[in-house]
Amino acid sequence: MKNFSRACLGMLLAAAAVPTAAHAQEEEDSSGISISGSATVVSDYRFRGFSQSNEEAAIQGGFTISHDSGLYVGTWGSSIGFANGTEIDVVGGYSHELVPGLTADIGATLYLYPGTSDSSIIEPYFSMSGDIGPASIKTGIAWAPSGQDSLGDDSGVYIYSDAGVAIPSTPFSLNGHIGFAKSDSFLGGADGSVVDYSVGVSASWKALTGSVAYVNTDAPKALGYKESVGADGAVIFSLGVSF
Repeated sequence: MKNFSRACLGMLLAAAAVPTAAHAQEEEDSSGISISGSATVVSDYRFRGFSQSNEEAAIQGGFTISHDSGLYVGTWGSSIGFANGTEIDVVGGYSHELVPGLTADIGATLYLYPGTSDSSIIEPYFSMSGDIGPASIKTGIAWAPSGQDSLGDDSGVYIYSDAGVAIPSTPFSLNGHIGFAKSDSFLGGADGSVVDYSVGVSASWKALTGSVAYVNTDAPKALGYKESVGADGAVIFSLGVSF
């Protein structure tokens, strides 16, 4: 979500989170239901390029319940540096493999900030993911409609692409991300838009996953704006465990 103290929509739509380490394991029973989860520590919680933890470390975790029909619901939480110090996201959607190797995913995320009023935001999303040779590609769009109490008459859209390439015979993967946000309100640039990007490497061992990534945005530097909102370039570390 994000950072209501610096304009709700600006933080929600401006900012790309560094991948939060652990890919969760799954346990499935005869009903077709599987449960997965993870817990992670990050050196800075970046959402779409903008720090949500005042450029300090954050603790994160969540779980997802999925059905083999493609339906899923889950929740995820993180410590943050505004509101009452906690963010909780609730996610629900439907994922379906259209053709072998190409999957569509549609759903919505509800961002909650316990202890604060009129601060929730709902953001529908749609994405496509698949493999091209050794690379795993995902591209998607998320839209925050206007009329929500925390957004007023403002709305915004976020478009992104992610790519990952596993290095053969090693536990390492190379990862890249680029995103573009556009909103009705001031958002980084004078035209209400901002680009964020990251490049990094991750490694897995049993249930553990660690990563390091460089994250940055094209938010303006004038009058120290970029640094004041935590949108400047930074190297982010994470360590997580899946269960």
